[in-house]
Amino acid sequence: MEIEIPDEIPQLAAGTPSGQEMLALWLPAACGFCASLAVLWLIVRRTRRGLPAVERRPHPPVSWNGVDVATTVLSFLGFQVLAATAVPPTASLHVRLAAGSVAMLAATVVSVLHLLSRGAAWSSLGCGLSRLGDDAVLAVGGLALILMPLLGLAAVLDRIEPYHHAIVDFLTAHRDPLSIGLVAFAAVVTAPIAEEFLFRRVLQGWLEGWLEPRAPQWGAVTAIVVSSLAFALAHLGQGLAWVPLFFFGLVVGYLARQTGSIVPGIILHGLFNAVSIVLVVLQTAGPDAAGGG
Repeated sequence: MEIEIPDEIPQLAAGTPSGQEMLALWLPAACGFCASLAVLWLIVRRTRRGLPAVERRPHPPVSWNGVDVATTVLSFLGFQVLAATAVPPTASLHVRLAAGSVAMLAATVVSVLHLLSRGAAWSSLGCGLSRLGDDAVLAVGGLALILMPLLGLAAVLDRIEPYHHAIVDFLTAHRDPLSIGLVAFAAVVTAPIAEEFLFRRVLQGWLEGWLEPRAPQWGAVTAIVVSSLAFALAHLGQGLAWVPLFFFGLVVGYLARQTGSIVPGIILHGLFNAVSIVLVVLQTAGPDAAGGG
């Protein structure tokens, strides 16, 4: 499945910064790793007390079946193909970005309506906002846990196979508010909503309901791993970015499993992409934008 709007994981080691640039690079990185260690320490403390990293919220299994999952996947693929064919090859990337965003949101709406028509309860879609505050706390904690380790892993992998995507080229050539706003909307709003719904709720939710009764010991873990792998493979063609995205999927998949909601994952996904976009914008800034002569 080709995702028009990627989860940008920029390389952190572009160029050879020195002096103040080195300080500006390593100070936030050190703070990020400290935050990651702090969250990891809290998780270890809970584990030693016999508690899960995230409290399990009671929620019933989803009602849809494998056919509904396949229908949803085909809906997403169909809307992507429709967007690609409806936009002329000569259209600007602005238009293609907008078309891709509309296609993903339309596929999400159509899939929600399909599941509701098949008897799914609105609450089973995992979109409730009754615990938005708690969900935001989980998202921020998840971001603190994974941000710097995954960006560091991406930087290492970039040396093995350089990361490249048209979005980076686009932001290098277009630094106006409209261009940055289109990328931000696509990556911070559209992609998190569509991808968390597809991978974490529709696919993983079905796998949990199908596997856990048959294999109580490993069913939930398998569901999370399979949905994370599907999410990562959907981003093939972006260098080795799929590797850190797999680990990202494990974290948001665990949040979805424990809470029965995709809201924490959507917030975490959006925050992660927002940080990545800021890094891309800073990294692709020319000498004038960076204050040079």
